[in-house]
Amino acid sequence: MDPQVAEALGRTNFTWIDSVIVVAYLSVSVLIGVFVRKYATNMTAYIGAGRKVGTWLGVATMLGTEMGLITVMYSAQKGFTGGFAAFHIALIAGVGTLLVALTGFIVVPLREAKVLTIPEYYEKRFDRKTRVVGGVLLSFAGILNMGLFLKVGSMFIVGATGLSDQGWALPAVMVALLTLVLVYTTFGGMISVILTDYVQFVVLSFGTLLVTAIAISKLGWEHIFTTVQSTMGEAGFNPLAEGSDFGTWYVLWMFVSAGLIGSAIWPTAVSRALTMESTAAVKRQYLWSSVSFTVRFMIPYFLGISAYVYIMASPEGADLKALFFPPEGSETEPFNNLYALPVFLGRLVPTVLLGIITAAMIAAFMSTHDSYFLCWSSVITQDVVAPLRKNGLTEAARIRLTRIVVVLIGGYVLYWGLFYEGKDDIWDYMAVSGAIYFNGAIGVLVGGIYWKRASCAGAMAALLAGFTAILGLGPVQQMVGLQRQDPVTGEWIQLMSGAQVGLASVAAALIAMFAFSLMMPDKQRVKVTS
Repeated sequence: MDPQVAEALGRTNFTWIDSVIVVAYLSVSVLIGVFVRKYATNMTAYIGAGRKVGTWLGVATMLGTEMGLITVMYSAQKGFTGGFAAFHIALIAGVGTLLVALTGFIVVPLREAKVLTIPEYYEKRFDRKTRVVGGVLLSFAGILNMGLFLKVGSMFIVGATGLSDQGWALPAVMVALLTLVLVYTTFGGMISVILTDYVQFVVLSFGTLLVTAIAISKLGWEHIFTTVQSTMGEAGFNPLAEGSDFGTWYVLWMFVSAGLIGSAIWPTAVSRALTMESTAAVKRQYLWSSVSFTVRFMIPYFLGISAYVYIMASPEGADLKALFFPPEGSETEPFNNLYALPVFLGRLVPTVLLGIITAAMIAAFMSTHDSYFLCWSSVITQDVVAPLRKNGLTEAARIRLTRIVVVLIGGYVLYWGLFYEGKDDIWDYMAVSGAIYFNGAIGVLVGGIYWKRASCAGAMAALLAGFTAILGLGPVQQMVGLQRQDPVTGEWIQLMSGAQVGLASVAAALIAMFAFSLMMPDKQRVKVTS
């Protein structure tokens, strides 16, 4: 690495004192996981916490899960590249969650059905085949979705600590963090996850609010706004403006994916609803979470904007400007803008506080990973393997298999983080990969819950139609011809954006559910109604 680049990245306030703070926090989290292992005696306790979670604990752990370090990083990246215009995603997420709270859309019927996973509902409403196919697609999409979590979270650690100029640092941090999460998740299951998420919620809330206050104090409100205005223009405030990173199709896609579907169908959020003590508690959880879901996006967006202002218009960040924004015509590749936030915080926050902030961000990393690991592994056990076995699985065998799958998913996440070469923004990658599952699920759940004539054929068709969302991923688009390479610049140009693919996939899933249900009704239902 160029010595000037290494020097610029190594200027951080992180010291051995901060390291002690981080290690102490991580040790407490692991001890919690080991301690509660004795309470995970059956699958309801292991993946559903015995369905005894109250409203406030549910809100705290739901925010702890959904505001992971990956959320902070991809949101900061959106703020860094899109300015205040990115705030529209936060507002949409909050409004969507509020609508779910007021109506009980999908989540209340699922809780009333007393299922542990969404595919389990598929079998109750349709048949076992739908459950297995739904479980396969759900686990595939979910595991693909979290494929970059580990790498992006580790990038924060190496950026904030000044290790980003060391070639060994990123993989070493990835292995260390993954090992910690696997230990307490495999031991304690959902009980461990909820307890550690609550602690992480407290640390994370304190850390992010503190950083925001420091950023405002250092840069100043007026300076932040005027810099965005002068460098980005209207596109820095209006997502529909010409030259914006977003546009009409993108905003519509966010309303569908980050709004209604993200809160009502995304399994890691729904898994919290399924652990609640009552349907009334579910609605209260979503009501209060509508505020926290907005905040979980807005604060990281603002921190990304602050990092942009620090690098673009602050004397202290002048050495970083050429690194992240090389002069026009330069052959130098821009440095990965995911490093902008951690490098900014490493310089902005003083020693000791930086250790607390880093611990808070690792808390965010762990609170997301544990829930996602447990969610996808339990789907594979409960909805794919167990239904396919003639004699089923004992409770002990289910817990053992779930733990094994958690470790296997961890191995995949490590591999994918090291070798995936896609150029998508992290948030766009997650929205598209998640849509592979939830675009089909929206058709199945809306039809199954709210339409008596929904059939097994319609459910299966909806799941398969929703899978077409995979065409929104950059590498897949290149394979099927939805991107072409400019012969002059060599850049890949999209013929159909991920947002357009996503919206088309949702429409296809809904149409498939209703069309195939009408054409191929369930025979048993025909006998009943004839």
